[in-house]
Amino acid sequence: MSLRFFTAVIIFFMLVPAVQAARPVHLRCEHMVRPLGIDSPRPRLSWQMEDATQAAIQTAYQIRIGTDSLAVASGKAGIWDSGRSNGDANLVSYGGPALKAFTRYFWQVTIWDRKGEPSRSAVQAFETGMMGAGNWRGNWISDGHDINFLPAGYFRKGFQAPKKVRSARAYIAVAGLYELYLNGKKVSSHRLDPMYTRFDRRTLYVTHDVTGNLQQGRNAVGVLLGNGWYNHQSIGVWNFERAPWRARPAFCMDLRITYEDGTTEVVSSGTDWKTDTGALTFNSIYTAEHYDFRKEQSGWNTAAFDDSKWSRARFRTAPSLQVVSQVMQPIRNVEKIAVQSLKKFGDTCYVFDLGRNIAGVSQIRVSGPEGTVLRLRHAERLYPNGRTDLSNIDVYHRPKDQSDPFQTDIVTLSGKGTESFMPRFNYKGFQYVEVTSSRPVQLNKESLTGYFMHSDVAPVGTIRSSNPLIDRLWWATNNSYLSNLFGYPTDCPQREKNGWTGDGHFAIETGLYNFDAVTIYEKWLADHRDEQQPNGVLPDIIPTGGWGYGTANGTDWTSTIAIIPWNIYQFYGDSKLLRDSYESIKRYVAYVENGSTGYLTTFGRGDWVPVKSTSSLEYTSSVYFYTDALILAKAAKLFGNKADQNRYEALAKNIRTAINNKYFKAADNSYASGTQTELSMALQWGIVPEASRLAVARRLAERVAADGMHLDVGVLGAKAILNALSENGQAETAYRLAAQDTYPSWGWWIVNGATTLYENWNIQAERDISLNHMMFGEIGGWFFKGLAGIRTDEHRPGFKHILFKPNFVEGLSHFEGSHDGPQGRIVSAWKRQGKTVRYSVVVPANSTATVFFPLKENQSAWQGAKRMPASLQLTAGKYSFEISENTPGQR
Repeated sequence: MSLRFFTAVIIFFMLVPAVQAARPVHLRCEHMVRPLGIDSPRPRLSWQMEDATQAAIQTAYQIRIGTDSLAVASGKAGIWDSGRSNGDANLVSYGGPALKAFTRYFWQVTIWDRKGEPSRSAVQAFETGMMGAGNWRGNWISDGHDINFLPAGYFRKGFQAPKKVRSARAYIAVAGLYELYLNGKKVSSHRLDPMYTRFDRRTLYVTHDVTGNLQQGRNAVGVLLGNGWYNHQSIGVWNFERAPWRARPAFCMDLRITYEDGTTEVVSSGTDWKTDTGALTFNSIYTAEHYDFRKEQSGWNTAAFDDSKWSRARFRTAPSLQVVSQVMQPIRNVEKIAVQSLKKFGDTCYVFDLGRNIAGVSQIRVSGPEGTVLRLRHAERLYPNGRTDLSNIDVYHRPKDQSDPFQTDIVTLSGKGTESFMPRFNYKGFQYVEVTSSRPVQLNKESLTGYFMHSDVAPVGTIRSSNPLIDRLWWATNNSYLSNLFGYPTDCPQREKNGWTGDGHFAIETGLYNFDAVTIYEKWLADHRDEQQPNGVLPDIIPTGGWGYGTANGTDWTSTIAIIPWNIYQFYGDSKLLRDSYESIKRYVAYVENGSTGYLTTFGRGDWVPVKSTSSLEYTSSVYFYTDALILAKAAKLFGNKADQNRYEALAKNIRTAINNKYFKAADNSYASGTQTELSMALQWGIVPEASRLAVARRLAERVAADGMHLDVGVLGAKAILNALSENGQAETAYRLAAQDTYPSWGWWIVNGATTLYENWNIQAERDISLNHMMFGEIGGWFFKGLAGIRTDEHRPGFKHILFKPNFVEGLSHFEGSHDGPQGRIVSAWKRQGKTVRYSVVVPANSTATVFFPLKENQSAWQGAKRMPASLQLTAGKYSFEISENTPGQR
């Protein structure tokens, strides 16, 4: 054969892509990548299978863990070897001997594919933290001032590192907020650490790798403390300032240094630390910060600083006996936003417009004479004259005097050139920043920058459609979701910053389809367990300083205790949160049951902020009572508790029967007074008898049509209505509601310039008019469910089995949704071409799926020349189908 032939063959094989072997990827510990400072005695280990072959499935796995990375890489465990375990599990709890504190563990997964071929992952790591209170060396210290002292506390300590440093970790627990510095530089990009908890019951500590911050020889550590929610000096109607834990901020810290020779030294907090005040003269998580550049102590956190005039720190009692690791995505300045326009009102007043509503802070760079006072007023809207209007968001602020204006930073210049200010212990909700100055200053568009702050959760969902309004609405919904994620889900980032329970569970599916937020919810449900009273009742804002244990904190809001753990289980296939919350759910359901009459309850707030119709409070609250009991019965079955399963299945049945006996009007296929909310909730939460389900959905569609194809719901109806329609044969009506752009609708906000979701359908309402709220946010999850049709299967959760139930609505020519679940990327996409719809799906490796084709009369589903049944079982892989009119002999 010729040389040319061999050359061609070589080139051919070079050009043909090699078949990618199966391999485990995306290793996680406690749902985090290479986490530091974990305290869990049995950390959860998870991974994904990367395998592009059709029907890819993991048939077995093996986990090896050790403290020697090279040994683990070579297949030697050292600490724990799970042994080969058959099956497709990819979420496994550690099962070896007790983990040691302050130890770095390396781990590797081997998986076997469907052909029995093994493949190893790259080596990953996790590191333990304190693993118990007895390992702390430091003491809790503060500066001795009382709760009314305004300037922030600055703390420092100089120390020697006599040998070359191999590694160093800072473990810091704080009652309040902190920024940590080593040798003059801030440690990490975290903002607003630690996260807000019920401080007298649980305090969080954070672990930082500070190896690169230390040097051999002289060093200095600095800690700046902020009030946060611990010492709330501003006054609002929520009684933050009356919290039972309230005290001057304090901290406890251990800086553990390991030298190259293997020896260890701990620099810890104590009365040998020095403390003073500085330029941060006031800080409030709720209102703003005040900063006086004239009072800066340059180099206060460096080794060369002279602290002889500083006072000694004082011992403090620990705020709680439970100090646990903060293992969750931190808050960060995630996105930098440039000013879009600037309006000048003379040389002492400027209004900056970011072009979109965000949660976060602004940073200003300015120069001016010594003593010049700047006020940076942050607002969501403007008065007709172009100045900032706070009247929609300052309504719950109750200032004692004029010294603490709402969302207004106050900065005093030193006159020493250009100075830069950005708040450290505060965030705001805003689009506009009005800067007023006591003396003339020159500012331009580049003088101010906005930073979108939130818990830095990874995006895992995308949608694309032929309707720009739908795409914009999805974007705005995500903006609101992130604007209200600060270590716990909030209602709004300006007026309240409260962890309203209702807002949290209304938006849970939107959050989970779009973001990897499991760690945030695990933390928040721990807050629920901290706040629950012995009798089972929960407040409707969590955490709380005491507000919220009223008469309306009922099932429609505080069902978070059941609904969120159940959804986490559905999306992640991880039952830990459900198990951790199980006894709390039982106590909560018992509390509601004890206060019910004939299995019905009026415990709740009702359909908050409706358009015009009012729904029965007893009906809506009882529907959530049923939902809680049903989730509890399913959890009992999952955990093998037969007695509880029988008990709560019977309770759920009795509640459902009582609701239907009193409120279902079978002759009219209606519920209660027949509002959109009442009809929707019966369908959404499974109250309707199966024989009447489609008829009730038709009745709902008729009601929507009678209302001019517009919404007439509050928050409970907004959660239910789109799902109730699209899941019960009325997807066209659901889409028309979702795509509506006249009042009242989600689209009405968008066409009027909204970049986030609002608190009221009526933009001109006199109250409840925050312009960045999440309580109407279910629509962001509905896009994935109602249009792409990507749904969980509760019998094989974590998208081990995917249910594809798309709706090819007439108002769209194409739609695509994708979700990166625990098994990998799921895709559901369809495109209309004349009377034909081309539909494609991607089922990730180690998953299976069922696709349900939404066939109309005279339509069939085809794969090539093969006609498909109305539903089809799929293994992992990529699939394409065609849905068209069934015209025999003409295809």
